[in-house]
Amino acid sequence: MSHALTDLPRRAALRAFSALALAAFALTPALAQQQTLTIGLIPAEDSQAMIESSRQVLDELQKQLGMPVKPFVATDYNGVIEALRSRKLDVAYLGPFSYVLASSVANVEAFAVAETKKTGQSSYKSLILARKDSGLRAVSDLKGKNFAFVDPSSASGHLFPKAGLQQMGIEPEQLFGRVIFSGSHDASILAVANKKVDAAAVADRIFATAVAKGQVKQDDFVVLWSSRPIPESPMVWRKDLDPALKEKLARALAGLKDVKWGDQGVLNGFQPTHDAAYDVVRETAKVLKLDLRSMK
Repeated sequence: MSHALTDLPRRAALRAFSALALAAFALTPALAQQQTLTIGLIPAEDSQAMIESSRQVLDELQKQLGMPVKPFVATDYNGVIEALRSRKLDVAYLGPFSYVLASSVANVEAFAVAETKKTGQSSYKSLILARKDSGLRAVSDLKGKNFAFVDPSSASGHLFPKAGLQQMGIEPEQLFGRVIFSGSHDASILAVANKKVDAAAVADRIFATAVAKGQVKQDDFVVLWSSRPIPESPMVWRKDLDPALKEKLARALAGLKDVKWGDQGVLNGFQPTHDAAYDVVRETAKVLKLDLRSMK
């Protein structure tokens, strides 16, 4: 009896130790996950090329965070969104339309957006341009005129201007005479400059670049319509990510300067953003009745 009583503290200690060991074992996978940041990238035809084009950012981010950063490229946007939804990814870089879809089906939110040295901005606008000598001064003047969009899936070269016209009560099919898809913003700008079409919808930053390169003269053009600011592609994180890691990540991205980010050019850091900044994208999708799962 006395031996059993003497043994009780030791048994209790052993039970407590066993419980702690089991708890530690159970927590190990979670802790291991937190020691690596998984990041999903916008898909490309060649996933390895996508990773390589982002290598400088990934390496610098890894250095500033002091933890491994593991990139993931799915075959399509829905693959990245599903990986976020199933908590296989911590953060991801998504297009504006794919982010709107992700925010509706996964527990994620936009928190940062790239600012490049080339533009110095984290948003841009869609413009409808015409030649100044055409006499066109308003969208209503485009009745029966020839018009160039860029590509059916282009945000600033098709979707935003089309939605903008519809919000004005104008159906593009009824307004314009002949409509073409030029294939690129530069081609649309030159089509207006060379009088191949009467007007075109293009991104303001690409028009500014064409002017800066001397390809066209700004004084030769007139802006008939301008969109609200269109937010750039956001960096998103899972809302349930550790708050301390979120703070560290936002600070690290803000400090990513003078490194190349894909085809966007040299970074000036990532600026803070928020979910409401993408309401303009939601409104555009709603106006156009877009199937966001087909958007890039």
